[in-house]
Order: sequence, then C-alpha cells, then structure tokens
Amino acid sequence: MVLSFLLLAVSAIVGQATQVAALGSACGVPLTKGNAAWGEPYWLENIHHQGVAPFAPNATKYKVFRNVREYGAVGDGVHDDTAAINAAISTGSRCGNLTCGSSTTTPAVVYFPEGTYLVSTPLQAYYYTVMVGDARTPPTLLASANFTGMAVIDADPYTNNQNWYTNQDSFFRSVRNFVIDLTRMPANASATGIHWEVSQSTSLVNVVVNMSTKPGNNHQGIFMEAGSGGFMGDLVFNGGKYGIWVGNQQFTVRNITVNDANTAVFGSWNWGWTYQHVIINNCQVGFNLSGGGNGGEAIIDAVVTNTPVFIKVPKPTNVSVAGSLALNNIHLNNVSTAVMENGTTILAGGTTTIDSWGKGNIYTGTHPNGTFTQGKIYAAHKDPSLLDHNGFIVSKGHPMYADYSVEQFKSVRSLGAVGDGVTDDTEAIKAVLAKYAGCYIIYFDAGIYKVTSTIQVPAGTRIVGEAWTQIMGAGPYFNNQKDPNVVVQVGIPGSQGVTEITDIVFTTQGPTAGAIVVEWNVRDPAGLQGAAGMWDSHIRLGGANGTHLQDKECPSGTFSSDCYAAFLALHITYGASAYLEGTWVWLADHDLDGIDQLTLFSGRGILSHSQGPVWMIGTAAEHHVLYQFSLVGAKNHYMGLIQTETPYFQPLPAPPGPFDISTVYDDPTFEHGMNMAWGLWVQSSIDIMVFGAGHYSFFQNYSTACLANTTCQTQIVNVDWTSSVSIYNLATVGTRYQLSMEGNGVIYFANDSEGFSSTVTLWSPARAIYP
Repeated sequence: MVLSFLLLAVSAIVGQATQVAALGSACGVPLTKGNAAWGEPYWLENIHHQGVAPFAPNATKYKVFRNVREYGAVGDGVHDDTAAINAAISTGSRCGNLTCGSSTTTPAVVYFPEGTYLVSTPLQAYYYTVMVGDARTPPTLLASANFTGMAVIDADPYTNNQNWYTNQDSFFRSVRNFVIDLTRMPANASATGIHWEVSQSTSLVNVVVNMSTKPGNNHQGIFMEAGSGGFMGDLVFNGGKYGIWVGNQQFTVRNITVNDANTAVFGSWNWGWTYQHVIINNCQVGFNLSGGGNGGEAIIDAVVTNTPVFIKVPKPTNVSVAGSLALNNIHLNNVSTAVMENGTTILAGGTTTIDSWGKGNIYTGTHPNGTFTQGKIYAAHKDPSLLDHNGFIVSKGHPMYADYSVEQFKSVRSLGAVGDGVTDDTEAIKAVLAKYAGCYIIYFDAGIYKVTSTIQVPAGTRIVGEAWTQIMGAGPYFNNQKDPNVVVQVGIPGSQGVTEITDIVFTTQGPTAGAIVVEWNVRDPAGLQGAAGMWDSHIRLGGANGTHLQDKECPSGTFSSDCYAAFLALHITYGASAYLEGTWVWLADHDLDGIDQLTLFSGRGILSHSQGPVWMIGTAAEHHVLYQFSLVGAKNHYMGLIQTETPYFQPLPAPPGPFDISTVYDDPTFEHGMNMAWGLWVQSSIDIMVFGAGHYSFFQNYSTACLANTTCQTQIVNVDWTSSVSIYNLATVGTRYQLSMEGNGVIYFANDSEGFSSTVTLWSPARAIYP
C-alpha cells in the first residue's frame, strides 16, 4: 500500500514540473472574462436549443429547453402567469402529479427571462427539472395578494394529502437565479417562498426571498418537512417569521444570509446539518433548535449581528443529549446570548468570537467513553490553503457565466456529437475539446453521449451541461477490472488551470467492471482557490434508461457479471486540488425509470490521494462495494457534510466481492468480522477536517430487520494511527461502532443515541499532527 502511494506521488510530482493549462488548436488566447454587452440577455436565452431526451415519449418532438414566454407568460407583474409557467414545466408527458415516482427520461430546463412574473398558485417543479432565471438580471416571482397554496415554488406537491414523490427519492431538481416576493400577501397569511422536500442531487442557488417585516407576520422563505438532501447555497432571506423552516435527514447550506426575520433558522428535525458561512442580521433568534428533534447541527464561519439569541437548544434528558451542536469560528456582534438551553444561558454572548465550542459527547483517540461537554472543544487545524482572506473556508458558487456572451460557447451537438445514447460520440467530443478547450465554454446540449475510450478534458476547460447532460462510458475498454481505464480524465497529472464542470452526470452502460468513471488530476492555478471544481454534477451508475443496468437486467438478488457498473467512481489524484459542491456519487439501489430494487456492483466510491486543498461541500457517496470515501496519503481536506449508505445486498457477497483487493488503488482491509463496506476509510492522511457526517447502514441482504437492534454492520468509519483527522457531528444509523481505529471499534453507538440515529459531537486523535 505504501509503495503504490509513493509511485503515484512521484509520477505526479514529475508531471507538475512542466504541465500547465492546455489550449485548443483554434485558440489564440485563453478565455479569461466575459464579453457580454450591457443590456444583452443571459447567454442561455439565445444559445441554439437543440438538446435531446432520447428516451422521452415522442422523443423527436420533445423539448428540453422551455422559455416561459413561449408558453404565454408575460412577466410584467400585472398578468397572472401561473398557468403559462406550469404549462412550460409540465408539457411533454413528464413525471409529476402522481403519474410516476421518478424518471430520468424527460429532463427540462425551464427558463425565465428578466421580468416580474405574477403567480397566484404554486409553480410545480416536476421531477428532473431545472428552473433557472436570467443570471444577469434575476427575474422576480411575485406572489399575488390572494395567493393560495403551499408555496410559490413547490418541489413535492401534495394531492389529496399524498406527496407526488417519495421524499427520500426526490432527486434531480434545481432552482437558480430568482427573487421571490411575498410582500403583497397579507402579513398574517401563511406565505412560503419555496416548499423544498427533496433528496440528493438537488440545489437551490442564488435565490432571494422577500417577506413581510411586520411584527407577528406569518411568512417563511423555505418550508422543508422531510427528505434526504442535499445542498443549497448563496441564499438571502429578508423579513419573515422564519427565514427557513427545515427538517431533513441531512443537508448542507453554504452562504446563507437572513435579515430582519423573527427566527433566522427553525430546525424541526434532522440527523445532521452543516451550515457554512452564515450571516444573520437583526433577528430575534438565529437558530431555534429547541423542539428536540435535531440530531446534530454544525455551524462554521458565521457572523451574527444585533440578534439577542444566537441559538436555542433543548435540555438533555437521561436517554438523549437532545441534539449535538458544534460551532467553529463564530463572530458575534451585539448578541446577548450565544446559546440558550431551555431558557437558561449556557454560553454568554456579547461582541466576541467563538473559536470552537460544542454541546454533546466528545471522544479522543481510542478512549471508548465520551465526555458530555457544554463548552470549548478541540479546534481542528485548518491549512491556510483551505481558507479565504477572511479566514473562512473557501466558498465558491455555481458558475453561471452571467458576463459571457453566447458567442463564447461552443456546442458539441453543433460540432458533430449526437447524444442519442446509441451513437459513439467519442471522436466528436475529442475533436471539440482538441480544437476549442480553454478559449470557449464547451456546451454539452442535453443528451446521452456514449463514449468508448477515455475522454481527456484539458486543464483550463469549462464545461456546461443542460439538465444533467450524461457522458456515458460503454464497451469492452471499460470492462476489465484487472486493467481499469478512465472514462473522463480531467487534466493530466501535474496540470493546472481554471477548470469548471457544471450540470453533468457521468455514468456507464454496463457491464463496465473496469471503469474509473472520473479521474481528477487538475489543480488550481497559483493564487486562485476553488478554480478547479464541479457544481451540480454527479456520478450516477445504473438505474436509468440506456445504462443496461436496470430492473430488467439486474433485479435484486441477481449476481450477474453483466451488472458491474464501475471499478472506481471518482479518483482525486496526488497532485490535484478539487472543489466539489453538491456532488452525489451514487450506485443505484433502485431503478429510477422502473419500479424495482437492483443488485449492481461498483467497486469503490470516492478515492482521494490529493495533497490538497480539497473541499467536499455537500458531497455524498452510496452503495459502492469496498468503501464510499477513502483517503490514503491525503492532506488538507475540508469535508462537510458528507453522507454515505452501505450497499443493500451486503454481506451477500461480503466485500471485496465480487471485486478483488487492489494494492495499486490502496484498498482497505476487512478484518475483525467486517463484512460490509466502509463509509469512510482514512489512512496516512494529515489535516483532514470532517465537519458533519452521516454514515448509514439500513440493510442486510435487503432486509431492514437489523435496524431493530442496530446490527446492520459492526464498523463504518476507520482511521489509522498515523492520520490527523477531526470529525464533528458524526451521525450513524444501523452500526454498532460509530468509529474505529486500525479496524478496532472504539465508539459504541448506544452511548450517543438520539433515537434512530446516534451522534458524536467530536472525535479527535489522541495527539494533533501538524506538517
């Protein structure tokens, strides 16, 4: 294991000596800034719309892109545009209104030009929908004075008290670039901006919600009652009773501002939420968690001003710590009480900075007994490479290219690629990248682009998809686990450049036992942070039309060599840096375009050898055979929140089956009766900060009977003696030991029970290791 890591490291260092961002053959100078003229529409409005949905009903006539103006919306703030907008969303036999539980076959981008769109009932966001406004001048969705219904945007409507979608499976939804205005509605009306009951592969980005500021008003920006998310970021809430009212298994929120609300955040329940970069101004309460249903709240990099109480929490009981709380780098300005428990101040406020404070059970090293703490806790070392000029964890939003003109984009379909899921698009895509990478933004029109050999994406390339465009590896080149090959290689070892990938799904068409789906080699150029990354982009393996890995071929309980989906989903190599936001790396457990559970095999989830910086913000990996996250010889990672699930079929077969242990890829060991996949495996890694983690094991051979006595697996997180790792708000389900060292269980679940889940507020090594 050490030898293979050293070989990878040496090869990367040699490559770094000469490689920089590449330019296509048609490029004179690299793309550095946009050239859109003043008053010019957002590029998305005028680009040639030719995306395809190969498996849609009546596919030749199906429209992926829909401009709401073309469906009758006016956008003048006077005409009621509700019906027109809902027609734009729903046209084309799409998945909604209780007609289906999920579908990947009818993707849609619903575009709103600049304007004010008056609505009187909810806009219903069907499955696999991106609702996007003009990023140059975000449109306003104006709720009429007589608005009725759940919310202005409703991602999971109720019909006859039944949700359209199962909340844990409500995938692939995004809302971007809007102002939602509730101020015409009476202050005492129950008014909500967004009903967002969603799961993974979802995002809210660049949204402002304006609400009443009258005392006693009944407005709220977001209402979320359940789900299994998810990511949201770059949000502003003005006024309201609640900025957001939220309950979900887990979620990550980055860059949220709440002004002049009664309560900025009301948390109804969770297993774990992470908030990164929070600004609260002139509220009465920052976070109200006093209901007692919150398993864990982790807040990092907050600035709270003129707010009497920052956080309200319930009092612990003899059976529960009543919610874990971890605070890191919190700046208070004129805040009387920092943390209030059941009406009593347990942390004073003022104008001060909270470095690192926790409420809950604290563990160190191999000590099996935690200490219940309400006070200062260990502060993990953060390498400066992870921090911005304010000392905050780097925060970078989804690139919208608002200042770029349509002439700065090149479409792969216009240049010869087909995207029908059948045609081999390998050479067409390679030709586009060879000619235009680095000086144009490469636009992957909606479709399924089948490739049969490695696609090399040069450092300095920017790629934009449309409603999660699919790049699908297929064929014998990717089907030998003894000789794995990369489907999409992002940069070559040692390369650097501004490299951004948005709205892409990387997938395979089985069997592909030797597919390394994405290999990430590129790193940030000197002086730039988060310049090489992915946003709203995912690795989805099987469970969708075109993959040949569905319920027809691979029903649950079928152990077939035709049901291999990947060797390794994502490999971040030694010399790379990476900013991953909202990334979901999912081996399908069920068929999104069918009805049944599946038995598929992907060897490994996310493997990082990177020396950093790496930011994994709202990142999840699920159902891979050996592990979901593995860090070997890694350094300088911020991970918050990360989430995993163990394969439902295990321990039949037990890992590594049906794969073999690979020393080249530093596979973990399975000793002491460990017969299930690792959620997180860390070896020889330094300065790793996990700020929020949910590791879940719900099944043994598709049976949930093991949940009754928490015996679905014995161990799920392992750290070796040589690593320097700090884990805050570690939530587990179904596992006896929440954390192990060197393969030996340390933290027993029953000591940290929150009911269904168990939560550790902080585990840190027995000694801190610094470079």
